[in-house]
Amino acid sequence: MQARDVMVSPVVTVRKGATVRDVARTLLEKHISAVLVIDSAGKVVGIVSEGDLMHRTEAGTEHPYSWWVHFLAGGATIAADYVKSHAAKVEDVMTSDVVTAAPETPLHEIAAKFEEHGIKRVPIVSKDGDLVGIVSRANLIQVIASARPKLEMTLPDSAIRQKLLDELRKQPWAHKYNLSVTVTGGVVDLWDYAQSDDERRAIRVAAEAIPGVIVVNDHLADSPVFAY
Repeated sequence: MQARDVMVSPVVTVRKGATVRDVARTLLEKHISAVLVIDSAGKVVGIVSEGDLMHRTEAGTEHPYSWWVHFLAGGATIAADYVKSHAAKVEDVMTSDVVTAAPETPLHEIAAKFEEHGIKRVPIVSKDGDLVGIVSRANLIQVIASARPKLEMTLPDSAIRQKLLDELRKQPWAHKYNLSVTVTGGVVDLWDYAQSDDERRAIRVAAEAIPGVIVVNDHLADSPVFAY
């Protein structure tokens, strides 16, 4: 699936000339946790999230700074926090370096952007830079929640065994030479050794995903340690 398949559109935005108060009202009225900031041409120039508004002078939640914090943090850091807590204009509190993606971006790349940049949403822009949608972490969870089971024919025992072995051959974590697999009446038995508990669980999950598997019996022992 691609970003275009799950993105939300149209996107709630505010103009660059908006005020922080405008943003706060928009977040509450639209029941959203962040809003994109656009310029007069409709291009994305920033984003403001709830986190950006947590330490505001209006709420009395701005960071208190003692002399020793001032000494450790430095004047520039404290000045930047002052702007965040006191500025009235959106352009002074927004994050300008916005991570975006194209409509054709695969969802696994979107998920990688979330992890790499520690963000919760990615605006989707066209080749011309026009905003066409937005994908959030919640949208990826929705894909999982709405997924339908694949309609596959139940495989015979020999095909189950071969399918599992083929799958494990493709995985860099699987030590196939330590593994023996038998399948009888849809019951998979795993024998010999696993290098780790994670590998053990991964092998079991791979087996359980095969159509026709009724149960997986794990007889795997910890990989032996040889003394020399």
